[in-house]
Amino acid sequence: MHRFADRVALVTGAASGIGRATAERLASEGASVFCVDVQKDQLCQVGDAIAAAGGIAEVRTGDVGDERQVDETVAACVAHFGKLDVLCNVAGILRFDHFHELRTEDWNRVLSINLTGTFLMCRAAIPHLLPTRGNIVNVASTAAVAGQPWAAAYAASKGGVLALTRTLAVDYVKQGLRVNAVLPCDIVTPIMNVFTMPEGANPKLLRRVMSPMGTGKPEQVAGVIAMLASDDGAFITGEQIRVDGGTFA
Repeated sequence: MHRFADRVALVTGAASGIGRATAERLASEGASVFCVDVQKDQLCQVGDAIAAAGGIAEVRTGDVGDERQVDETVAACVAHFGKLDVLCNVAGILRFDHFHELRTEDWNRVLSINLTGTFLMCRAAIPHLLPTRGNIVNVASTAAVAGQPWAAAYAASKGGVLALTRTLAVDYVKQGLRVNAVLPCDIVTPIMNVFTMPEGANPKLLRRVMSPMGTGKPEQVAGVIAMLASDDGAFITGEQIRVDGGTFA
């Protein structure tokens, strides 16, 4: 398929996991992909892999929680490729805490990346997406719509992403800009390897967020993102699509 021929996509969190799978999927369908992440070495590997597969990619390190870096990143993308058609906000962090032990600085860090980072990227990108009648796909989480143990900061941030998605979809519907969200759950990504269970946590509580189909793959989420970002999703906006293997069916 070449659903993204002559289109430019900016993907955050592109160094690994769902972000990498999304960048590679869009590139494989003809997009010129601007890949953004804080992990420079891994990001360069993604750019090389896309090029080796015959795709087009440019990489740039940047923190989505930093307003100046976000503005410069979007400007660099448009300067390099000449326009912007698709924004995929995938960058995110996760931590588990007993809520009464959650430190304010940890709460703020999670929200700064997951929610404020999405806000900053959308704000910087929308002036460039309006002329191309482009679209935005935000990665939220099933934690936005169902209780997830020990993840208060993460759930609050992803709930905010979902609310922001719906609001932007309504705000810009008459201007031709679509905004949607995917809600993954139980996907094998590096984010799952960097958190620790809080002391004394009951592992049985995790069963409520485990898919009966088994653990999902980043590529499966990327496929849904690609559908929403393509013309196949032309009549979809303000929508949330769970990619959770029936966890909350």
